[in-house]
Amino acid sequence: MISSIGGGLTSFGLGVYVFNEMGSAAGMSLLSLLAFLPTLILSAPAGVLADRYDRRVLMMLGDGLSGMGVLYILICLLLGRGTLLNIYIGVTVSAVFSALLEPSYKATITDLLTEEEYSKASGMVSAAGSARYLISPVLAGLLMTVSDIKLLLLIDICTFFITVITTGIVKKGIAIRKKGGDESLRESFKVGWKAVSENPGLRILVIVSGIMTCFLGTFQVLSKPIVLDFTDSTTLGTMETVCACGMLVSALILGIKGLKKNYAVTLTIALSFAGIAMTLFGIKQNICFMSVVGFLFFAALPFANTCLDYLTRISIPQEKQGRVWGVIGFLSQLGYVASYGFAGILADTVSAGKGISVGQGASRVVIVSGILLVATAVILILCDKKMFFDKEHIDNLP
Repeated sequence: MISSIGGGLTSFGLGVYVFNEMGSAAGMSLLSLLAFLPTLILSAPAGVLADRYDRRVLMMLGDGLSGMGVLYILICLLLGRGTLLNIYIGVTVSAVFSALLEPSYKATITDLLTEEEYSKASGMVSAAGSARYLISPVLAGLLMTVSDIKLLLLIDICTFFITVITTGIVKKGIAIRKKGGDESLRESFKVGWKAVSENPGLRILVIVSGIMTCFLGTFQVLSKPIVLDFTDSTTLGTMETVCACGMLVSALILGIKGLKKNYAVTLTIALSFAGIAMTLFGIKQNICFMSVVGFLFFAALPFANTCLDYLTRISIPQEKQGRVWGVIGFLSQLGYVASYGFAGILADTVSAGKGISVGQGASRVVIVSGILLVATAVILILCDKKMFFDKEHIDNLP
């Protein structure tokens, strides 16, 4: 949780700083892309390392060395060299080493707990991770009223000491695992890719996941310039926290009641709901109205994710789950790469072409993205259900 809060402070502060320096949505998009792409590319190799070496050492190296990127940015700012290039370099360095952390962290939970404790641990981990969206934005907004981005970076750097020391303490109580299997990364990927490519329904679900992450990334990147176009960073931080609460409320509802049927219909409704909320977010520059529709947008995401997870999971043969999920995770998150790479450029292009502000250009891109997300939901429900919702088809998978 401490690590999530620290990372969220840096993410929020750098986003505001880059936008204020460049006045461009493309600059913020590139920042998000550089923070995400190394983690995506290195996630599979990092997973192999997590099975072959001491996971706690990898966590300490990943977390500690990723702090060097943040420290580099802070030093550049203190020396008056806080150029965008230096910020991008620091973010990339931090992201490269952060890639080591996540697979080892998830695997350590398995090392620590019994199977009966997994569900409780999942809830606690989700709650800790949500601090990045629930606490960091409003805290960063408040801190930036009394100081600047350097204070946020300093706080984040201090959190690295806490997390590395904590991991070292945990390390003493767990024996080092033996090396994993000899199957190469290439062979694992081929098995996973074959399972996806030979199942038409699974292909559709992967495409839907990719589209969903694309529009989610578009909303994440462009919501900041839209809001900063007519208000300040403190208000932006408060609004982001309010919006993220929607995700927390839905997660609690699902945790208590769960879903037992009608996954396809629920997925369609959730995607349509999210698309409508995106469209409304870009229509009106009113912070209260935007907070409400942003809350509704994030409230729809856990329902969509749960349905996608279930429909995908029952489409994968049990003995291939791990490898197939690795491939699916990589393919579905390519949507983030697309949105981080092009959403800002589109917003700037619309702004320049129409002679309007960057925030207004970003609003138009978000409106169109919301409409396309609703169209995706409609197309999904019109697809042949037997391709991926029919139990008999699932039972007869090769």
